[in-house]
Amino acid sequence: MAIQAAAGAMLQCSFGVAPGVLSVLPMNCVMTGGPPGGNIMDNKPMVNVAPFGMCTSPSNPTVAAATAAALGVLTPMPCIPVTAAPWVPGAPTVLMGNMPALQNSCKLMCSWGGVIQMVVPGQFTVMVP
Repeated sequence: MAIQAAAGAMLQCSFGVAPGVLSVLPMNCVMTGGPPGGNIMDNKPMVNVAPFGMCTSPSNPTVAAATAAALGVLTPMPCIPVTAAPWVPGAPTVLMGNMPALQNSCKLMCSWGGVIQMVVPGQFTVMVP
């Protein structure tokens, strides 16, 4: 069984240089051992998904421009996550706010090519199937 992800979960992007934090707004009013539990639609950049320090993805236009200006030397630029799709796969048997619950094994894709995953789920007492 997976662990239910909650507000304060530590996230990491494959192209980010620092961890980020998951913010879950308490509008679903479902608490998981203390903090509000997340669902797969908690994917909004800068609202739910914090930046990951600097971005090293060559697909990111700001990184590509800085790299070109540095004559081809990869130059990281500030991270601004672009997450259009929801977290996958979620826990389809557990609904939070009419959406599948977010679990620690879920992944979120950034439009610049990064894969965002959970390092710490935010709580350790509530499990989801």
